[in-house]
Amino acid sequence: MAPPMSASSFLDALRHEGLTVVEVGDWRHHNRNHKGPWGPVNGVMIHHTVTSGSKQTVDLCRKGRADLPGPLCHGVITKDGHVHLVGYGRANHAGLGDDDVLRAVIAEKTLPHDNEANTDGNRHFYGFECENLGDGEDPWPAAQLEAIERAAAAVCRHHGWTERSVIGHLEWQPGKVDPRGFTMASMRGRVRDRLK
Repeated sequence: MAPPMSASSFLDALRHEGLTVVEVGDWRHHNRNHKGPWGPVNGVMIHHTVTSGSKQTVDLCRKGRADLPGPLCHGVITKDGHVHLVGYGRANHAGLGDDDVLRAVIAEKTLPHDNEANTDGNRHFYGFECENLGDGEDPWPAAQLEAIERAAAAVCRHHGWTERSVIGHLEWQPGKVDPRGFTMASMRGRVRDRLK
């Protein structure tokens, strides 16, 4: 449990982890903070976008949709492995999830099955949306998977968290399937190895 790092520290952490970072507009001040607090933060959540094409994916995650205003995450990880920063602060990415999962993330324990949606995840998680159709067939290029690994590790390294602070949306909210096409167990293994 920690206060969120500053936007500048977030940018520095990502770059220090070797990522190519693209700053999109006034990302540092684009948030949903008027809807509630951001923090304390407890982990990193990984999503897929169900979109194709980097430009439209980044635009959507920055601006949002009619039914869900942006930003829809903090960083968009495109297929080329670039991280596009679209917002900082509270973002509409996690939604309501399972308080038992949050407790496990805080304790860095094995995650229980998510079976309820009673806790505001937008307050507690950094969010990365990853460009992918989410159909289980759209490929995940090596550069993109490495960027997901590096981005999650950057946040964990800053806060002194282990890989157990990295979860997928499907592990947080019943009915969600993202990210689809790789397992979160394998991604946590990659983050664990990078943090060593």
